[in-house]
Amino acid sequence: MKYQDGQKILAGDVVQIDGRYQGVVIAAIDDKSYLAGAEDWEYLGSGAMIDTDFAGLVHYPEDDAGLVLVRRGSQ
Repeated sequence: MKYQDGQKILAGDVVQIDGRYQGVVIAAIDDKSYLAGAEDWEYLGSGAMIDTDFAGLVHYPEDDAGLVLVRRGSQ
């Protein structure tokens, strides 16, 4: 899964969502990139699981133009 600018989405990334929300990527399933304890989300098969400030955990199953990288986190 990638951001609109072509960079890979990775666990730990802080993202802006739709220009007004924020979240932290806890699982980038396509690239098998997970924060500790988030490996259980692999069963979803693809996409990214993001801990958002508006709805808690949200699964984004495919690339979404509304996701913008704010800063890289640490895995």
